[in-house]
Amino acid sequence: MKISVAMAYYNGGAYVEEQLSSILSQLGEDDEVIVSVDAAADGSGELLSRLAGEDARIRLIEGPAKGVVKNFENAIAHCGGDIIFLSDQDDVWKADKVEKVLRAFQKADVKAVLHNGEIVDAQGKQTGDPTLFEWRGSRVGLWKNFLKNSYIGCCMAFRRELLPVILPIPEQMYMHDYWIGTAAELCGRVGLIKKPLIEYRRHGGNVTELSHGSLAFMLKKRVDLLRCFFILKDRIRRQRLRER
Repeated sequence: MKISVAMAYYNGGAYVEEQLSSILSQLGEDDEVIVSVDAAADGSGELLSRLAGEDARIRLIEGPAKGVVKNFENAIAHCGGDIIFLSDQDDVWKADKVEKVLRAFQKADVKAVLHNGEIVDAQGKQTGDPTLFEWRGSRVGLWKNFLKNSYIGCCMAFRRELLPVILPIPEQMYMHDYWIGTAAELCGRVGLIKKPLIEYRRHGGNVTELSHGSLAFMLKKRVDLLRCFFILKDRIRRQRLRER
């Protein structure tokens, strides 16, 4: 079983070497890390090139420069693995992450896996804050995650068989992780691992926020999510017809 890791990169030179080291130590020689580079204006281009030169499993591709969702979409589209892990550029994978996630995929109806994460500061020290599952009230369920998304991309992996229904991601979909989690629920189910398997670094420059937007923002986005839900349902229906 080949593993791909899809990483969306944007000026992440401060932490990416530590993150890649924690990932690569758990991968086999035929696995890969696809890094979609939207920007390396922080001077990290040379670092990325060096790291890719030292380990052939790292593949750098040019990002679309259209935001984080499209950057992840670009990375995912270039993945060749049977199981695709999503990765941020600034976290640290715990040493047993890949092993435990792959074990959860042993059940055929599990189309995606979501695991917990502990929050650390910029220096990697535990903050004592609640875990990501506690922050987000993480659990499965279409209605629950429509009202409050608990799918966090850096804590997710999914089967390659979802690619025909999740790509391309609709323009109005602002959460790639919610989109993938919903697809997995509609096609099978999502496995949950309560144990934290990453150190989720909070440093002031994170894309994912732990707080909510305004009421107007939330209402508009729920309308967009509902539209995308029906797009997803139609794609799954069409895919099942093709498979008959």
